[in-house]
Amino acid sequence: MISTIRKAIMFELEEITVAQLKTAYASGVVSCHEVVQSYIDRIERFDAAGPGINSIITVNPAALDEAEVADARLRRTGPQRVLEGIPVILKDQIDCAGMPTTLGSVLFKDFFPDRDATVVTKLKEAGALILAKATLGELGAGDAHGTLYGSTRNPYDRDRTAGGSSGGPAAAMSCNFGTIAVGQEGFASIRRPASWNCTVGMRPTSGLVSRSGSYHGGPSVRGVLGPMTRSVEDLAVLLDVLVGYDPEDASTALSVGKTVPSYSEFLRPGTLRGARLGILRDSIGFMSEPSSSDFDTVDRSFEFAVQELTGAGAVVVDPTTIPNIRESFQHRYPVSNVAEATFAEYFGRNKKTPFATAAELDNAIAGLDLYHDKTRVVAGTVEEGKLNRERLFIALLKVMTDLKLDAIVHKSVEHQPTLIADGVNPPYVNQKGAPYINTFLEFASSITVPAGFTGDHLPTGITFLGRPYDEGRLIGLAFDYEQLTQHRTPPDLAV
Repeated sequence: MISTIRKAIMFELEEITVAQLKTAYASGVVSCHEVVQSYIDRIERFDAAGPGINSIITVNPAALDEAEVADARLRRTGPQRVLEGIPVILKDQIDCAGMPTTLGSVLFKDFFPDRDATVVTKLKEAGALILAKATLGELGAGDAHGTLYGSTRNPYDRDRTAGGSSGGPAAAMSCNFGTIAVGQEGFASIRRPASWNCTVGMRPTSGLVSRSGSYHGGPSVRGVLGPMTRSVEDLAVLLDVLVGYDPEDASTALSVGKTVPSYSEFLRPGTLRGARLGILRDSIGFMSEPSSSDFDTVDRSFEFAVQELTGAGAVVVDPTTIPNIRESFQHRYPVSNVAEATFAEYFGRNKKTPFATAAELDNAIAGLDLYHDKTRVVAGTVEEGKLNRERLFIALLKVMTDLKLDAIVHKSVEHQPTLIADGVNPPYVNQKGAPYINTFLEFASSITVPAGFTGDHLPTGITFLGRPYDEGRLIGLAFDYEQLTQHRTPPDLAV
């Protein structure tokens, strides 16, 4: 039996990857029970107390029992499955039976779904253990503020937001409260918080990952689930588990024949060498202020990142312009809080629901004082929105084809993290600088990766944007950039 002292020397939980944790399990350096307990202790020390990051809503009450089961399996067979004994954090918009799906709202604090979301089923089949549910913009929108829990603090500056709506998973990953996480995106909701928390996040092409069992998951194709991790390597491993056809989510039929055997195959050094990258310098962020000093601070960091890409051997086409891009964004079509079809698709999986109809839920939502409702992000009619989306999508693909681009690179967010006080008080600054383009297009893939820190010592990131179902290529580019630059730096959580 390995002594406690020897284990402490041989095992370090912080910044551990899936592969490293599986190796530790296989060698007997640490047990799943010890890892889960360490994460729970860390959450109690730094999230609930201490600096009070406030990124976790619910810790799985059965986590330690499930860890014991995992340890018994590990003793019998070793870590044979992809995510054997790996603790996962979910955005609290994704159903996991036995745990509430609160959506960060007092309206759902006691809602316990009957069934796992499809992605949770996939995670468990791969051997993963659901550790906790994380905060989000209330009801899956806006930066991470909610009537149930308050606000999630950015671990690099606790007066600022962690972003959103997947702010909780991003902050939790950055603070090492779990090994990997799954977020949800409807409007840069994975990529903005990932960038602001010095982590990696991907919005997969619509249809690649099932949304069944996720609030606001369908039938629209706008919302997607995606991986949120500390490394591109772990993101690729997690994406392998999440993708695939699900008859319960019809949109996944779109991706049949478009997945690859493993996205880890693209984790190759030197991928940037000779790659043609279009540098998008036009402002594409929500409520962005290009003339402000805050915007300029992020712009300077982006300039340095472009130099790093050139130094890595990439051929940068700078600038790359997409015709009428700003005009297209003015016609994002409106989406109601809860459409009837969306309500039926999500709550139809459960025998008991907190609300009988979509109208009843809409009325309850209208009674809340929601910060994100004070800054609307859509305008125009549905017809205008769809027409402009098609025009922009074709324009993007034409530019990439004409310039022979492997990907387009842009700032992950055009502003630094918003002060929490400015988000919950007038003028209710929310989602500032979030990029429209990927969410608007829907059928495009993108990944954000840490790109260092601004002059104010706040994380920033760059995004590789690509063609539909081209996740493998983007993972390869992001991995090479990550490995060459090593910008990921964990936060100092000392009080």
